[in-house]
Amino acid sequence: MQGRFHYYEGYTMQEVTMPVRVMYELGIKTLFVSNAAGGMNPEMKIGDLMVINDHLNLFPEHPLRGKNIPTGPRFPDMHEPYDHELIERAHRIASEKGIRLLEGVYVGVQGPTFETPAEYRMYRIMGGDAIGMSTVPEVIVAHHCGIKTFGVSIITDLGGFDVPAAVSHEEVQEAANKAQPLMTEIMREMISGRI
Repeated sequence: MQGRFHYYEGYTMQEVTMPVRVMYELGIKTLFVSNAAGGMNPEMKIGDLMVINDHLNLFPEHPLRGKNIPTGPRFPDMHEPYDHELIERAHRIASEKGIRLLEGVYVGVQGPTFETPAEYRMYRIMGGDAIGMSTVPEVIVAHHCGIKTFGVSIITDLGGFDVPAAVSHEEVQEAANKAQPLMTEIMREMISGRI
């Protein structure tokens, strides 16, 4: 896919996650997701890549709300929403290629505003390392369908630190464009299975 539907654009959760349902029907077994995210972990810098090892779902609507679609159980287990084996493979590839690769918890929020300094601090206290306005609904539905998931956040801005920093959509896009080739290299190697 090129891009995605976002909840903040006014789509329902069923519309946001419909592409994953289509992928399931096409026989997809593994889903790679990526996003631009605000970094809250003090170790992060703009342009870092963070493998997602877990998430906090803070969207006001759940993507599985309503009648259960029989791709999975009514109450799916979420103890491993991001596949540990894929995460380990990504770390091996990044290490071999000399790519800085962090790991952490992604916080999914509805947007479309960027976070206030107080919100950044709150989400960090809750256990988040990076925050964004996508990914979580798609991962939940993929997991419900039995699709293994691997996720990467490109850290495009920083928040929650002592000095508040203004951020624009253009700056986020610029940081994402610079880091994207490194993320693509890791994913390409993961798919090839050489490492």
